[in-house]
Amino acid sequence: MTDLEAPVAAPCALALRRAAPALLGYAAVRALGLVVLAGWSAARGKSAYILLTARWDSLWYARVAGPGYGYEVRLPNGDVHSDLAFFPLLPWLERLLHALTPLSYAGAGFTVSVLASLAAAWGIFAVTEVVYGRRVGVCAVLVWAVLPVGIVQSMAYSESLFTALAAWSLYAVLTGRWVGAGALAALAGLTRPVGLAVVAAVWAAGVVPFVRDRVRGAREGGADQRDGARLDERAPDISSAARARRAPQTTGAPHETSAPRVGTAAAPVGRRALGLLLAPVGTAAYVLWVGHRTGRGALGYLDVQAGWRNGFDGGYAFARFVADKFTSFPSAAAGAGLVLGVGLLLWLYVAGVRQRQPLPLLVYTGVVLALALCASSYFGSKPRLLMPAFPVLLPLARALARLRTGRSALVTAGVAVASAVYGAFWLNGSGPP
Repeated sequence: MTDLEAPVAAPCALALRRAAPALLGYAAVRALGLVVLAGWSAARGKSAYILLTARWDSLWYARVAGPGYGYEVRLPNGDVHSDLAFFPLLPWLERLLHALTPLSYAGAGFTVSVLASLAAAWGIFAVTEVVYGRRVGVCAVLVWAVLPVGIVQSMAYSESLFTALAAWSLYAVLTGRWVGAGALAALAGLTRPVGLAVVAAVWAAGVVPFVRDRVRGAREGGADQRDGARLDERAPDISSAARARRAPQTTGAPHETSAPRVGTAAAPVGRRALGLLLAPVGTAAYVLWVGHRTGRGALGYLDVQAGWRNGFDGGYAFARFVADKFTSFPSAAAGAGLVLGVGLLLWLYVAGVRQRQPLPLLVYTGVVLALALCASSYFGSKPRLLMPAFPVLLPLARALARLRTGRSALVTAGVAVASAVYGAFWLNGSGPP
C-alpha cells in the first residue's frame, strides 16, 4: 500500500469495523430468508433461484440489459406496457457484470441486488449512527432486514440498489459532503422514479438553512456571536459529526441518548451549489430522453406510466381500494390490516418529527411515503415500494436499542423467522411482490 492510499484506506477500514455487527446481523437475517425460501420452494416443486431472478420486474430489467429499450406488451384492453417505465441503472449494471463474468443477465441482477443490499445496510447504519449512535444504527439495520417484504432485498429488483444510493447520499448530506451527495442523488434518479425523494432531501438540506439564515439575519439585523453559536447548535458542522463518530460508546448499554447529534453540515458555497446542481441530473436526463424517444417531450414518461395504469391521484384510488375491502366479511380483515398498516406508517413518521430527525431524513421519508401511498395502481406492490423509506423505522430501532442485548436479540430473531416464512409464502404465490 502506498503512502497516498493509507490515509484513505484507514478511515474506510475503521468504518467497516464499526459497521461489522450490523452487516453480520443483516447477512444472517437475509441468509435465513433465502434458506427458508429454498426449502419452501423445493417442497412446492419450484426453483427459489427463478423466483428471485426471473419473474415480474426482474424479467423487464433483464430484457433492457440485453437488447436494450424498445420492448412493449399491448393488452386487449388497449393498455401498453413499455419497458421505458424501468429506469436504466440496474440494467446497465447487469449488462456490465454479464460482460465481465459468465453470469446471465438474471444472475447478474441477483448479484447486483445482493451486493447492493449489503451497501444499503451499511448506509442505513452510517446514517443512523451519525444521528443516534452505533447501537441504534445496528438496530436500524436489523429492523430493515426483518421487514415482512425483506425478501425483495435479495431479488433482481432495484429496491436494494436504490436504497443504497439514497442512504449514502443522505449520509453525505449529513456530514457535509455535498458533491458526493449530489452525485449519489443523480445515480438514485437513474434507478427509480422515487429518486425525486433523494433530490428533494438534498435540496431541502441545502436551501432551507440558507433561506432561514437570510430571513433571520434580515429580521434581526445582525445577531451577536453568541446568538449565532446557539443557532448553529441545531446544525452541527463536520467536525462535530466526526467527534460523535469517534467518541467511545458503550455498545451494551440499554439505551442511547434521545436527541440527534447532527444536522446538515457546513460546507463551501461552491461545493454545496455543485451538489445541488448534480442531484436532479439523473432523473431529468432519463425523463427527457424518454420524452424525446416517444416524441411527447416532458410528458413522455407520464404517458408511459399511464400505459401501465399508474399515476398520482393523491391516494384516492388506494383509499377506494381499501374501502372496497369492507364490503364483504372475508376481506374486511384485510381492509382493517391495511388501515392499521397505513396508520402505523403515519404514526412512525410523526414520531420521527417529534424526535427531531434531521430535515433531509424527514423530507426524504415524506416524499417516499407520499409517492408510494398516493400512486393510483399496483396496490399489492405498495409494501415493497415503501421499503426504501428506512428513516421511518428509526423510532422502532430506538425502542429496540433500549432493550437489554439478550432481549433485543430474542425479539429480532423471532421477527426474522416470521419474516422469512412470510417471504417464502409470499414469493411462492401467484401475484407479484
